[in-house]
Order: sequence, then structure tokens, then C-alpha cells
Amino acid sequence: MALPSLEALVASGHEVAAVVTRPDAARGRSKRLVASEVGQWAADHGLPTLKPTHPRDPEFVAALTELAPDACPVVAYGALVPQHVLDIPRFGWVNLHFSLLPRWRGAAPVQRAIMAGDEVTGATTFRLVRELDAGPVYGTTDLALAGTETAGEVLAALAGQGSRLLLDTIDALAITEPTPQDDADGVTLAPKITVEEARLDWGRPAVELDRLIRGCSPEPMAWTTLDGDRFKVALARPVDVAGLAPGEVRPEKRRVLVGTGTTALELVRVQPQGRKEMAGADWGRGLHGAESRFA
Repeated sequence: MALPSLEALVASGHEVAAVVTRPDAARGRSKRLVASEVGQWAADHGLPTLKPTHPRDPEFVAALTELAPDACPVVAYGALVPQHVLDIPRFGWVNLHFSLLPRWRGAAPVQRAIMAGDEVTGATTFRLVRELDAGPVYGTTDLALAGTETAGEVLAALAGQGSRLLLDTIDALAITEPTPQDDADGVTLAPKITVEEARLDWGRPAVELDRLIRGCSPEPMAWTTLDGDRFKVALARPVDVAGLAPGEVRPEKRRVLVGTGTTALELVRVQPQGRKEMAGADWGRGLHGAESRFA
């Protein structure tokens, strides 16, 4: 999510003094330490990189103080920055957040917007303060939602659109004063989606399940159980078919339907336990007409 903004800033007339990212993490069976995508991009382009365990670490604070940056643009960093670190750059820390604040403050704004059925989302640049996503706003950019997008698709769109907003904000930072958020517009919170929250309750309406599935795609991915095994649903769509009990699976020649509390859902992309993601119709052909029900 941060790469388009980093690329835009490096390509601009601004000097990128250093890049801050999370520490290298163990991946795969070998547990080999691997840099984040941002960290790898910075290394490939010869940019100094700081990888504190937490932004309060004394070594990081000392390094940032020595760099004396004018501003610290932030995208999807995920750690709370203490006040004495917020005070280091002359123009503060400028955060790019993927919602129209004060709606959806928190870690999963796009996912929550989709799950709530929002018709419009967007991105906001604001000055970072100690309170969660509550700082004064520099600018916004809107993105209309058609009601068919996954969280991954919306995040990809906002990463590009937001990078332009962030660059515009940095360009004008020395002559722009941010505007306090209007909490009267309605503050909503967007906490990280838990695995249990991503579980599909087939008694709920098809439109709600569709939003949950799209909001959880690609992570953590909505799921149910089939014969005691976890079964993930990456994409589905409501169809005007009645007569199926909640959770009842009906394989057809070119599609698979499942009953909900209202009309049916067509399973478009699924991932049975222990297998790769596949088309729902391909999975359905393996049922051979057997009766199946999700729990």
C-alpha cells in the first residue's frame, strides 16, 4: 500500500532522506528473514532504511533527530508514534489514511466501508497526533463504490489515487494549515477484522454476506465449514434464486449456489481446506450431485 507513495515522493523534487519500515520478518519454512516490500524497494534504490521494532526505540529516535527531516509522510505504518517523536520533524508527520475521515478511523477502513455498504470512500491526508486518526486534515480524494469491489481492489485503487494526494499535500505543506476534523459528521471506528468475525452466518441476508466476503478479500478471507473442515470464500454474488435453506449447497452445470437467510449466493471463487483458490464452478463439479451443507 505504501509503495506508490514512496515511488511518487522519490520521483518528485523532494529529497527522501530515509525510509522507515518494519523490521525484517521470518517467512516460509526456512524462516529466512525477509525485508518488507518497502524495505526491499528502498534497498534496491540505495535509500537509507530505518527498521525500528517500535518508533520509541532510543536508537531510532536518535537517528531521526540527526536526520532532522522537514516532514515524515506515513502510509500504512501500523505503529503508534509517541509525542516526542511526532515533534521531531518541523512540519510533523503527514499520514495518508484510506477513508474519508472522521469516518472509519482505525486499521481496516476500506474493509469496514465495504461491509457497511458505503457508496463512497476515499483517502485523507492529515497531521498525525496521539489520538487515533484524529488529526487535522490537509486534503481528501473520493472514490465511488459500485458495490462489487473487493477490499483488495479498492485498496489498490486508493494506493495510487492516494499517492497523488500525499504528494500534493507535501508540495504545499509549508504554506498550508490543516483543518480540524468535524466530529459532528459522525466518527466511526474500523478495528482490524478478526478471523471469527470473518465467519459466514448463512442465516444472514445474501447482501450482507456478499459485503462481508468482499470486505474480507483477500485478507483474512471469509470462511465457513464443510464436513468439519474450514472452507474459504474469496468472492460470491447474490442471485435471485429462492428455495435453498441457509447453508444448503446446490451445484449446477456452470455455477454453485448456496442458500442464505434471503435469496441465494453464487460462489465465484473458493478455497477448500488444503487446496489452492479456484473457481466455484470447478469446485462444484467435484461434488457429483452429493448433498452438501455449510455450517
